[in-house]
Amino acid sequence: MRQRGFTLIELIVVMAIVALLASIAAPRYFNSLQKSRETALRTSLNVMRDAIDQYAADKGRYPDSLQQLAEARYLREIPEDPLLGRRDGWVELGPPPDAQLKGQLYDLRSGAAGRGSDGRLYADW
Repeated sequence: MRQRGFTLIELIVVMAIVALLASIAAPRYFNSLQKSRETALRTSLNVMRDAIDQYAADKGRYPDSLQQLAEARYLREIPEDPLLGRRDGWVELGPPPDAQLKGQLYDLRSGAAGRGSDGRLYADW
């Protein structure tokens, strides 16, 4: 009587095919995750920079911190830096020396090191 089942060769061939498909799909998946983080970073930077500009236009001065911007309800809350995964990862930049308005928070950037998919440093975004 013959027993039913798979031979070792058949199992190895199936495992090789699954491994090949996974090796093709995994890099695309991780690239799409990185691109989505970069898109979220650009969106967060744009929203916070707009809020800083609106605060300066309304109050006649720049805010002293992101926390002050959130307390004044120009932001609901300080967003999380998508590359670092923390809310305290933002680097706050002061105004240039020739700025007419006072305040401590003129611009901001991500505290993440490295380069984006476009080749530019995250600090330059």
